[in-house]
Amino acid sequence: MDFDELDQQMRVFETAHDHCVLPGMTIVARLDGRGFTRLTKEVHHFDAPFDIRFRDHMVATVEHLMGIGMRIIYGYTQSDEISLLFHVDETSFNRKERKLISILAGEASAIFSLRLGALGIFDCRICQLPDRRRVIDYFRWRQEDANRNALNAHCYWSQRREGADPKAAAARLSGMAIADKNEFLHQRGINVNDLPNWQKRGIGVRWVQVIKEGLNPITGQSVQAQRRRLGVDLELPMRDDYAAYIQAILDGDPGPSAFDQQPA
Repeated sequence: MDFDELDQQMRVFETAHDHCVLPGMTIVARLDGRGFTRLTKEVHHFDAPFDIRFRDHMVATVEHLMGIGMRIIYGYTQSDEISLLFHVDETSFNRKERKLISILAGEASAIFSLRLGALGIFDCRICQLPDRRRVIDYFRWRQEDANRNALNAHCYWSQRREGADPKAAAARLSGMAIADKNEFLHQRGINVNDLPNWQKRGIGVRWVQVIKEGLNPITGQSVQAQRRRLGVDLELPMRDDYAAYIQAILDGDPGPSAFDQQPA
């Protein structure tokens, strides 16, 4: 049996279960850190419940993923997760799920590990969303999750700082209403409204148009040119305003050119 014949026979086993995202479906990839609770609290001792250094690693990972050659039009991160919105017409790797999943997880793990100086591993899954309404709902869902996570995290770590063990701190929060959690923090001098918005709403990364000054090499005159770059938004809107924000991205609106809020 020559190589070509062997190759043809064996590739059947490698590709038999390939699944491709159907045309017209919008791809959203969600990546999650594997074992990041232990990584951030026991191995590297980041500040709890939120750490600016960790936030910046996550934002840099999003920016890297948006620059690897796929048509990713929006990135969102909160806690240890990342969501990536692809252009509806994106065709990289013939929209094969296994290729998208493996490449995104590999790229994210590599860049995060390089920044951290130690292993930081991500998994990945693909959501196939049928229309714009579902895309908007998806990102509102993840933002609501961010808000819940922030409230729970501050309540949990307030107890831990008071000496509660992990099980007792978690048990006390179980079944507690949102209003009670807010009051719990208020009694400890924490006003949820005063917490940084990036903790409660997550962080957005999208392409924006900026004006660059240049020099015409022929005439020697100053010229202006539009360039595209990534803008980091630490002050995302909420609810209906966030829905409008996502809608504008889907419509191809590059947004204002003053997206200069870089992580501190």
